[in-house]
Amino acid sequence: MTKISTTTNADLLKGALMSGLLNAIINGAINWFQVRGKTELYLTVDAITNTEHTVLGGAVMLATSLAAILTLISYFTLKSDYKPPFYPKALLLTLRNAFFAFGVMVTVSIIIQRTAGSVLVSPFTAVIIVGIIAGVVAAIVDYMTKSELLS
Repeated sequence: MTKISTTTNADLLKGALMSGLLNAIINGAINWFQVRGKTELYLTVDAITNTEHTVLGGAVMLATSLAAILTLISYFTLKSDYKPPFYPKALLLTLRNAFFAFGVMVTVSIIIQRTAGSVLVSPFTAVIIVGIIAGVVAAIVDYMTKSELLS
């Protein structure tokens, strides 16, 4: 459990970067086991509706679920005299972070899809992309959650 009495912005940022790095490694490794036998994967497909599994399509779901899970973990592991009750503050914070991650990922995915069209990448490149996305989402969510809960 994290005990926070007087936390500075630098402490929150340091913790968020560590969380991001750890999640990048973990989710990259998980993704490697999902794509290691493939020769190429679509990063995007030049169509809004398709039946292909794409790297960014999977990353949308990863970012959304990761944002919700990490917000809940941050809430329940944070020890502070200033922590609000779970309902409604933390529940709404969980929903906000999940919708934020979903919206950003869908927007980025659509922009890439519309500008680049169908793009094939190697499994290694897919793992790096997914790891980076997971790391960025984890760092941002950790920072946003803890700074909101401690304010």
